Amino acid sequence: MRTIKKGDIVKVICGKDKGKTGKVLKVLWPESRMLVEGINLVKKHTRRTQENQKGGVIERENPVHISNIMLFCRQCNKGVRTKISLLKDNSKSRQCVKCSNTI
Repeated sequence: MRTIKKGDIVKVICGKDKGKTGKVLKVLWPESRMLVEGINLVKKHTRRTQENQKGGVIERENPVHISNIMLFCRQCNKGVRTKISLLKDNSKSRQCVKCSNTI
């Protein structure tokens, strides 16, 4: 079971966006990277095409390495490590190590 999935809220722990939080948009496991909303923004120059009549400079997210982000616990209000626990119906759930809150 992977600890971070699409739709999770994560916190950046190092880099130019250190301390920011965002939602995971896409997970790229072969490259060990994730696309996070509003994190690692870069400017991309695009030329005019049939679909994009304006062209110009657009700002978009670039993938962030998995080692630079942590899962965000709303109860602790910070990035936390997680543990996997079994529920009564034998399904797995992720829990915060500090407060044991289910994420």
